[in-house]
Amino acid sequence: MTGTPETPVALLHGVGLDSTMWGPVQDALGRESIAIDLPGHGRQSPLTRPTSLTELAEDVLPRLPERSHLVGFSLGALIAQYIARFHPERVETLTCVSSVCRRTDTERQAVAARLASAESDFTSTIEASIDRWYTGTAVPAGLVDGTRRTLEANDVQSFVHAYRVFALEDAAIGTELGRIEIPTLAITGELDPGSTPEMTRRLAAAIPGAKAVIVPGARHMLPVQDADVLARAINEFIKDSEGVRA
Repeated sequence: MTGTPETPVALLHGVGLDSTMWGPVQDALGRESIAIDLPGHGRQSPLTRPTSLTELAEDVLPRLPERSHLVGFSLGALIAQYIARFHPERVETLTCVSSVCRRTDTERQAVAARLASAESDFTSTIEASIDRWYTGTAVPAGLVDGTRRTLEANDVQSFVHAYRVFALEDAAIGTELGRIEIPTLAITGELDPGSTPEMTRRLAAAIPGAKAVIVPGARHMLPVQDADVLARAINEFIKDSEGVRA
């Protein structure tokens, strides 16, 4: 490419995972990208005390490019929404992958039960996550095992601190979604039982001008199960957004 360097894509993973989950998507994007480890994950130090969505986002912010096409998955999507709302000068476009949004009472009860399980029986929580994310998919066993190993490597208390943010703070950012002015794509899998298609439609309705995409046959780990599909959706969204701004 010639001329002005393109704005990079920045990728934020979900709770209990790390930046390596984005490898297949980065390969498929065909453009400059950077994957960031969230606080308490990957190469970052474990969380030693309760934290908040604000603290997680403010930790991530200085490690992002000066401006990026910001992509967040699950907990990473909530962090990305916060950055798009409160630091819009840092975000060219926002893509929310498998994001929760303004949980209903029933949805809050379900995630509260998973949080309690993480606190009392971390091993069972890992296996329940693997089941929700991959059962019925054609994802190779090696990739599934890789996700399991990443989850198992977590410091349990650090995981719980991060999971509590995921479980509770969609309510906090939910009141701010209408003030996001960044071009936004909300995308999830048709069969995602936690970050459901209804939540993605709810998110797209809440952010002015946002677009919703539901990927047929996909479960929660869309970046692993359908990396090519997700990368194509991100690239098309970026291209369309650049066309609108031109």
